[in-house]
Order: sequence, then C-alpha cells, then structure tokens
Amino acid sequence: MYKQTVSPVMSTYGRFPITLVEGKGSHVWDDQGTKYLDFSSGIATCNLGHVPDVVERAVQEQLSKLWHCSNLYHIPSQEKLAQALTENSCGDQVFFCNSGAEANEAAIKIAKKYGHDVLEQDNPLIITFNNSFHGRTMATLSATGQKKIQDGFTPLTPGFAYLPFNDDRLLDELAKQKPAAVLLELVQGEGGVIPADPAWLSKLSAICKEHHILLMIDEIQTGMGRTGKLFAYQHYGIEPDVISVAKGLGSGFPIGAIIAKEHVAKVFSPGTHGSTFGGNPIVTTAGLATINHLTQTDILAHANQISDDLWNGLQQLVEDKKEVKSVRGKGLLIGLEVEGNAIDYVNKAREEHQLLILVAGPQIVRLLPPLTAKQEEVEQFIAIMDKLFS
Repeated sequence: MYKQTVSPVMSTYGRFPITLVEGKGSHVWDDQGTKYLDFSSGIATCNLGHVPDVVERAVQEQLSKLWHCSNLYHIPSQEKLAQALTENSCGDQVFFCNSGAEANEAAIKIAKKYGHDVLEQDNPLIITFNNSFHGRTMATLSATGQKKIQDGFTPLTPGFAYLPFNDDRLLDELAKQKPAAVLLELVQGEGGVIPADPAWLSKLSAICKEHHILLMIDEIQTGMGRTGKLFAYQHYGIEPDVISVAKGLGSGFPIGAIIAKEHVAKVFSPGTHGSTFGGNPIVTTAGLATINHLTQTDILAHANQISDDLWNGLQQLVEDKKEVKSVRGKGLLIGLEVEGNAIDYVNKAREEHQLLILVAGPQIVRLLPPLTAKQEEVEQFIAIMDKLFS
C-alpha cells in the first residue's frame, strides 16, 4: 500500500517541532508528557488561560442543548453577548463572525457601504498604516501595510492607501484624500509591538471627527483585557466608530465581531452581510462567559499587577543584558528588542527551558502571557529569561 510521506495538511505554517495535547491555566503539555509554561496564549487568544473553568462549564451546558442554528432565527446567547459588548464599549450594535480576518472584512465592508450610502462616494477609500497587520484574506492583506504579507497576491483589492504610523507630519493628508474610514491597531502586534503615540492618536481622532471620517480600531489582538483595559482604545480617551474583535473574545473558540456606533451600523441592512456560523450558540456562550469573567471579577486588576511586575523584571533585563536592547508594548502585549535573531531565543526558550514565547519581527521577541498568570509563574518566567540571555 502507498504510504504518504508528506503531511496532508498544507504547509502554510512554520510549525515548532512539538505536538500539544493538553492545557490548563498557564501551562500546556505535549504528546511526550513535557510541561511548558505558555506565555504565548495561543497568540493572545487564551487570555483567561487554557480551558478556564468558567468558560468550560458554560460551554458544557450549551453542548447538551443546541450547537448550531442559522442567523435567520434569534440566538439568546448572541443577544446577551452583544449586550455585554455594547455595555462595555462605546458601540451600539454588533455583527458576529468567525475570526479576526472576518471581523476586519466586516469593518472594511461597513466602511465601504457607509462611504457609498452616507458620504455619497463612488469609490470609498480606507486609510491604513505602514507596518500594520489586519489579516490574510484578500481585502485584509490589502489593508495590511506590509509588503511581505502582500507578495504573490497581486493584484491587491483596490481602495486602500497607507500612511506612516505615529508620524503626524502627514496626518493632514487625511483631509485631502477624503477617505471614508481610517483603520489602525493601537499596538501594532505583528508589525513589531509598536504602541500608538497618544498625541498622534488624539490628532488623528480629531481630524476624523472634523471631516466625518470613520475611525475604525482593530482590537483583534489588543482587545478583551490584553492591554489592561477591556479595549485598548480606552487608554487613549477616544471613541472609535467601529471596533473589530476576535482572539480573546471566545477563550479559544472561533469567534469574531465588529462593534459599531448606531449611525454606522444602520448601513448593514438585511442582505448586505452575513455568516452561516457567525455567532452560533456554542461560540457566543463561550464569549459571554469570557466577557462576564473579565468585567465582573477583579481579573483586570490582577492582570495590571502582573503586568507591572513583568515590565519591572524585563526592564532590569534591558539594564543587565547586552542582548536585550529595549522593552515596549502595552499591558500584557510586550515586545523585547534583542540583538541577533529573535527566533533563536524563542527556540532556546522552548528547547532548554520549556517556555513558549513568540516573535514579532526578526529582532522582536513577543510575550503574551495569560491575564490569569500567577505571581510565581511570572517570577519563574523572569528567572528563565535571565538564563536565556546569559
């Protein structure tokens, strides 16, 4: 019999040579029984740690009731999750989908529709920023301001233009270009863990408001408590018109959403957008349990405390280790600028210290611990990092 020598799974990922089979809290185990301290959180997805009890209980109960029905019917957990999201944000209505890329697709579509219907533009333009990352579908990679993401996929989806991030010298170009919307991350995650400058963002927000340009914030990675507040925009004293969320919203269950102000949301009338699986009973049950835990307990206060401890420990590394050049980010989305190749430190951490961390560019080590990490786990992590850079 013919034996297949190549994996039937497409090789679209540069996978690490381990197979994870179990997780709980801040730890995962591979199929050899090796235990790892996971400070990657499924790329900012398992914000409450792996298999959080509060989400597990809610989903187990829903599993015995109903898994799926179409969006032609009302879904109680979807209504409750939308209510929780709007009550804890500046938005008024929610559209549910299945992923971060789909959430940004929905944001792009609602901006285009707003441009046509409200602004009466024939070819609505969306401004994004250099070094951004918004997804890998054709529209979202076209919105992404990184050539390496776009290579091989031309012609790109038209209707996007790019400006430098954190550079107010060209912000006046916004008014001249008359875009329908601006889309940006408040911490550029894949682009190197670069936070938005508050003064620059304030000016950008004021220009958008003055010229009736939609301000759309991509909170796929920064949302659901990752930066110390439920949403990163809440640090900056601004109010976006559209917020895209995913990752941490479902604690690992595949869910995405956009939260929009009413004057924007109303352009999505029946038939303008949709999703078969988006907002089904299982994922919205997981999302509701997640956001309730984030907003009804002291978990964000705990996250801010361990964030302070982490930053203090990492800043000490900058002072003590010549290989560590700087630390940047916000809350528990942290980037370490290192000498040499970041991936070498990531591999050494996994192989020699059973620590899972990530990269965010050739010289940036990315740290994404769960919001629920314990004090002793933070101390263990700092001790490992001290050895890693010795």
